[in-house]
Amino acid sequence: MRLNADFTKRAVVHAASVPWIASPMKGVERRMLDRIGDEVARATSIVRYAPGSHFSAHNHDGGEEFLVLEGTFQDEHGDYPAGTYVRNPPGTSHTPGAEDGCTILVKLWQFDPDDRNQFSRDSTAMDWIASASQPGVEKIQLHTDARETVRMERWASGTTINHEPEGGAEILVLEGSFQESDEAFSTWSWLRLPPGAPLRAVAGPEGCKVWVKEGHLADIQQSPLS
Repeated sequence: MRLNADFTKRAVVHAASVPWIASPMKGVERRMLDRIGDEVARATSIVRYAPGSHFSAHNHDGGEEFLVLEGTFQDEHGDYPAGTYVRNPPGTSHTPGAEDGCTILVKLWQFDPDDRNQFSRDSTAMDWIASASQPGVEKIQLHTDARETVRMERWASGTTINHEPEGGAEILVLEGSFQESDEAFSTWSWLRLPPGAPLRAVAGPEGCKVWVKEGHLADIQQSPLS
């Protein structure tokens, strides 16, 4: 399968209006944002676990990162409530599930092969920091290295965003809305901008909270079956 697989082009998925697709595991469904491959794939997806559902134990040969959007994600390493960001680098493994159900944004096979930095961060326990260069913008830094940065941002009502992402960017709306290229983005809308493309956006009347990943599209990691 190839979905939004041309990383030189802008891509958009308004995921709240996309049908859920069953996974091979009962009770686990997904909304695909981009994908190269079948069940082993370089993929970005929103995944929903029904209460009591679990995936079987598996290794992360290409790494996995995820953000818990709703509910509490669980594995043998702990419980991860909404707002938690987790990085499981190549070589790690777990048995994921959700006793009470949950929804996550998950990215597979997109790590630097040499990255071994495994961690989780609860963004709800972190302080928002006002941007020195962008009035009306606050940020929480979730991860940064030489290849990429991952953060959350809050944009005040009507704030104009003029940003030049280095190495491309992905943005997922967590709350509120914004306008970009005469298109409306609301909760769970996803935007991918290729390297060299600027972000020109205006926050909606209720403001906007977004997850942002920047820099990683300059070095595309592929699944072994791509």
